[in-house]
Amino acid sequence: MNRRWVSGLSGLFFFLVAPSVWALSPSEVAVVFNKAVPVSETLADEYMALRGIPSSQKIALFVSDTERIDRNHYETRIAEPVRLALLAMPRIQCLVTMYGVPLTVVDPGLTPSEMETRQRLAQERLVLEAKRAAHPDDKGLDAEWTDLQQRVTQAQRARDKNASVDSELMLVKRPGSPLSFWVANPLFAARRGQARAGASEVLLVSRLDAPEPATVRRLMADAVDVEGTGLSGTAYFDARWKMPGKKDLGGYALYDRSIHRSADALETQAFLTVVKDAREALFSPRSCPDAALYCGWYSLGTYVDAFDWKKGAVGYHIASSECTTLKNASSSIWCVQMLQRGVAATIGPVGEPYVQAFPMPEMFFGFLADGRLTLVECYAASLPFLSWKMVLVGDPLYRPFYAKPALRNR
Repeated sequence: MNRRWVSGLSGLFFFLVAPSVWALSPSEVAVVFNKAVPVSETLADEYMALRGIPSSQKIALFVSDTERIDRNHYETRIAEPVRLALLAMPRIQCLVTMYGVPLTVVDPGLTPSEMETRQRLAQERLVLEAKRAAHPDDKGLDAEWTDLQQRVTQAQRARDKNASVDSELMLVKRPGSPLSFWVANPLFAARRGQARAGASEVLLVSRLDAPEPATVRRLMADAVDVEGTGLSGTAYFDARWKMPGKKDLGGYALYDRSIHRSADALETQAFLTVVKDAREALFSPRSCPDAALYCGWYSLGTYVDAFDWKKGAVGYHIASSECTTLKNASSSIWCVQMLQRGVAATIGPVGEPYVQAFPMPEMFFGFLADGRLTLVECYAASLPFLSWKMVLVGDPLYRPFYAKPALRNR
């Protein structure tokens, strides 16, 4: 991948979304806080003052001080108040959820139809297991078993109604969206055709959150400070396998290649030092000084203390449970540890998202390095699905590379 590819992708993004999204301004941002958590409004006011967001663009919720909220309370205590407030704010393109706003919408349980499907598949399994026991050499039964297993997996995924609050809020202007599984993101830069419909109904959403208010204040201050001079340091990309070339790939191999391409593109632009590792093992502890950018995998729920983070650092780890909490300071998950150890922005899921739901690394870091789009726009353009598990933590207006002379003169 080269610089021309990044520029083309950037142009594709501008073609797909409304001009008002390029680039997001403070006048298009509303801040959502929880009145049940006094420091939530304090932090909201501090952020709005820091970024020059009009004081009228503040949305108050009154909801329990917990990270998890059931679907009914999400609709009545979060979604409805936000929709009502947005009627008086027609220019808003982005929401910021503050410390104190719940993180995860919890599965409301199976519908009667879903329960019936589960019981039917369970009965099919019992019958087929009995047939296979009676006819162990029948290869046709093996094929039936494989097909049944696939249908069971599909049904399990379809019944998954857990989601991040932020991902649901991206579609808050579109009530009635399906609760199960994900919804295609019309802002995803690689998507074509019908998925573009409804892009104007999608909000950009980012979160300013952490185990303690002091870290939230640091996230806000670091983003503003670094924008003045531009982020510098080393970009670390931790692939698991060698570059697979131009093969038609899916799943893990596709994302591993995307990590390779991210590193190659940034190396071509030559304004950051780039370190790419293609071994299955992760970067070892204390091996990554001056870390400005990071993407890698796979250490499920267990942060590896490899990095000395630069002020303003941005990065995310591709694994299934890395944002299940933002309040438990003792948690070993990557988002909590990265925030406490110095990053300004990160991304993670509140539950099993499946690998194809993560932002595509080559897109996210390509947009970010280009310097024109804000953090939340880079995220939205590289995110395949909405109404699902992903969370962006960081100042949505952050542009870490906009001040770089080489990028200013592009």
